[in-house]
Amino acid sequence: MSLYTERHGMRTPIEKTPTISIDMYLLLLDCCEKYHENLAWKYPDECPDGRGCCGLNFRKMDVELKFRIPNLYRNEHSGAITSPRENGEFDQYALLDYIEFFAQNIADISRRTFHSYFCHDDLSFADTTEVFYDFRKDINEIFKMTGLLYSLTEEKIIERVTDNDVLTANSNKISLETADKSTRELIEEAIVLFRQPRPQDQQKAVEKIWDALESLKTHFPGIEKKRFDDKLANILANGQNGIEPVFKKELSELGNIGNNYSIRHFNNTQIEITDTRHYDYFFNRCLSLIALAVKYLPQKVDVAVEEEELPF
Repeated sequence: MSLYTERHGMRTPIEKTPTISIDMYLLLLDCCEKYHENLAWKYPDECPDGRGCCGLNFRKMDVELKFRIPNLYRNEHSGAITSPRENGEFDQYALLDYIEFFAQNIADISRRTFHSYFCHDDLSFADTTEVFYDFRKDINEIFKMTGLLYSLTEEKIIERVTDNDVLTANSNKISLETADKSTRELIEEAIVLFRQPRPQDQQKAVEKIWDALESLKTHFPGIEKKRFDDKLANILANGQNGIEPVFKKELSELGNIGNNYSIRHFNNTQIEITDTRHYDYFFNRCLSLIALAVKYLPQKVDVAVEEEELPF
């Protein structure tokens, strides 16, 4: 339930960020700790009477996580998983790995029996994972409350969230609408990379989406690449007067961006992109044009290939 100042619009909007602060780290780590018992099936702490599991064996879990998530922050003396100290260095993406680890491994507790002699609960587990949905809700509430631009999905992975994004729940349909296999694969790979939290994946996503744009040229065999922009702009205009120059200019500018910035080529002549938000802009701009193009190409390509002469 929202609080008074939230309901009445008296709150200053929280700044959205991909950067996890120490306070945010602590909230997310505490949320994971709430579900420790749901991991006990995987790392059981055995009851002294030998009759079953009585909780999570942290030592067993820690041994595996040192290899699974080696950069996860630990106390420098005890080696225990903990939140970072003030001004301490930490790998925030290792924490996202930790959250995914919980999401992918927690299971439902089917029975809890109090063992009075040892003063603990003996646990039994079901072959179900309904608890994941509670965990997902708790984690996403923290992401939303703190303004963190991440989301734990139903697929049990963390994806990046961007504002004013052309990607929607139906984005995968963009790639499926084009019959060209290589273009489809490039679009699908670009979308997966774009949603990943790490900044280097955004750079790779932009590179792939520009490769997808280049791949569209294979829809017009026999046409010189330098004439591709004119041909595609003519198709996208769909006979409407005055709109063709808009697409011709956009295709030209996208080509210049791909050539002049560190997207498809990497040497001293390219302008380096240092702000990841610029990658978001370039990705969405290029994807928007591709999303429109694939709506026309399946109907237009056969005609274009059969033309003996080009109309320009």
